[in-house]
Amino acid sequence: MTLRQKSEERVVNDNYANVAAIGCGYWGKNLVRNFANLGKLRWICDKNETALNNQAQLYPEVHKTGDFEAVLADEQTRAVAIATPAALHYTQVKQALLQGKDVFVEKPLALHYREGRELVELAREKKAILMVGHILEYHPAVTLLKEIIQRGELGKVLYMYSNRLNLGKVRAEENILWSFAPYNIAVISSLIGQEPSVVSASGGTYLQ
Repeated sequence: MTLRQKSEERVVNDNYANVAAIGCGYWGKNLVRNFANLGKLRWICDKNETALNNQAQLYPEVHKTGDFEAVLADEQTRAVAIATPAALHYTQVKQALLQGKDVFVEKPLALHYREGRELVELAREKKAILMVGHILEYHPAVTLLKEIIQRGELGKVLYMYSNRLNLGKVRAEENILWSFAPYNIAVISSLIGQEPSVVSASGGTYLQ
């Protein structure tokens, strides 16, 4: 059984109704909206009072707080969806897993390989779901391309590359490799059903 199948089975069996959205700013508000529309949202959590109040006004029936630990202490909260700055992901995901929560976290999972590896192993130990939000993997165009490759219509795939032609949102806590490369790598790995054996990267600082 794949991780996705396991996740879908648990959602069906448990009928998740108690999800906490951690971070409701630039991207987190999309998670808030979707979980609320599904009738699954229990908490909205953000230390930024403006962002928190803006979302709380839209969903007054949902609990709100700026205290992440308070959310984790709530036994009725089954899962957390984390959309906070990348530098916080490792710590918050680890805290949530240790509290027995299933976790969805926006990319990147962590800013260091050893931390990401530790979180994967911790989730396995806790028998918890740990999913990273690689949204492009579920884009209809990517799904179709994957089906075409699997059917062999393109023949044997020997080479694949991708380009990013814009800067995206400039952030102080991460760079372009952290912002965009995870999407590209995740999509390519999914399309060919393999993971990289060697990775190298180079970059330069131009804006900061």
